[in-house]
Amino acid sequence: MKLLLDTHTVLWWLEANPRLSPRAIRVIGDPANQCWLSAVSVFEIETKHRLGKLTLPPPLQHGWDSTLTAEAWTILPIDHRHARLAGRLSGPHRDPFDRLLAAQAELEDFALVTIDDAFASFGTRTLW
Repeated sequence: MKLLLDTHTVLWWLEANPRLSPRAIRVIGDPANQCWLSAVSVFEIETKHRLGKLTLPPPLQHGWDSTLTAEAWTILPIDHRHARLAGRLSGPHRDPFDRLLAAQAELEDFALVTIDDAFASFGTRTLW
């Protein structure tokens, strides 16, 4: 299964946060599944860290490259197709990070691992 991890999912996984659902733990931890992390999530995490709204979990304090390697996650770049669809998605949810994640999940045929029910307004395939 191809999984796109929402930003909070990445953070909760790296912190071993108990808010992460048993199903999310199972699918992320299953080596048969491919886990992807959007470049927009890296941007969101680093922006919130710079603004003092987020403390980086210990693995990220050692760097993104080592964390990505240790977790066997792949970065999903943002391209013009993602940006175009994100800008055109209808629905009341206005968060630009979430719009890009929804567009990437749709265009790349990923299940988005998220607790956020706002993605339903976009018709995004999610699991939690």
